[in-house]
Amino acid sequence: MNKNYLNIYNNLVKFSRNKIIYSFFTKNDTFSDRLIILMFHFAFFINIYKKNINKEEMQNLYDFFFRQLELSIREIGYGDATINKKMKNYINTFHAILFDLNNWSEIDILKKNEIIKKFLDYEVKFNNLSEYFDKYIDLLRKKSFNLFLKSVINLEI
Repeated sequence: MNKNYLNIYNNLVKFSRNKIIYSFFTKNDTFSDRLIILMFHFAFFINIYKKNINKEEMQNLYDFFFRQLELSIREIGYGDATINKKMKNYINTFHAILFDLNNWSEIDILKKNEIIKKFLDYEVKFNNLSEYFDKYIDLLRKKSFNLFLKSVINLEI
């Protein structure tokens, strides 16, 4: 099943590397910003598909996702102590994102922008980013969970 989770992870990474997202940034983007964008994608993914898959599989996916993040941080060259601290921060940030996105579809664009601003703390074209994530949610709702398990897909948002 790890291969399937790797496909999901790679699909989420591909979405988070979408050049359109980074055209909304007006200053710079960093590794940390890219991880935040990846975590937004994963949080929306979990919110959409949590009804379709059992809790054990969702937990396995969650564990796999954060193991992959840890491997990415290790590849950058951070030491064990730094990695543990960063992973704790990233997991806490992810849970905050997940909590804030729980009712995304019911809130207005101003509230959506506030949520994004909370995690990306510099000037971003928030309306564009909110609209991007609305389109991403629509795409997830139209596609089955199994599509993301099979391979890396070519879908445009």
